[in-house]
Amino acid sequence: MEEKYDDLIEKIVKRILDLKLEVPAILFLESIKPFSFIASQFFVFFEPFINSIFSFKNYQRFYKMLEDRENIEKIIEELEKFKDKK
Repeated sequence: MEEKYDDLIEKIVKRILDLKLEVPAILFLESIKPFSFIASQFFVFFEPFINSIFSFKNYQRFYKMLEDRENIEKIIEELEKFKDKK
């Protein structure tokens, strides 16, 4: 059973929109899309360190979401919808 990350994607998109960083975020996400699995493993490796300093309740879901490039594409698509409305 594949987990749905729509709520997490929505939170990420909302935060990017709040910061008005749609264009830089799209450029960044497009550039890391081929390396999304490697990036997720980077976050797995640093999880003990990050959790000892910060408390992120969705941290594990975040890096699991990054394992699938389709989720990165969903974020980009959502950001482009809002960017086109401006």
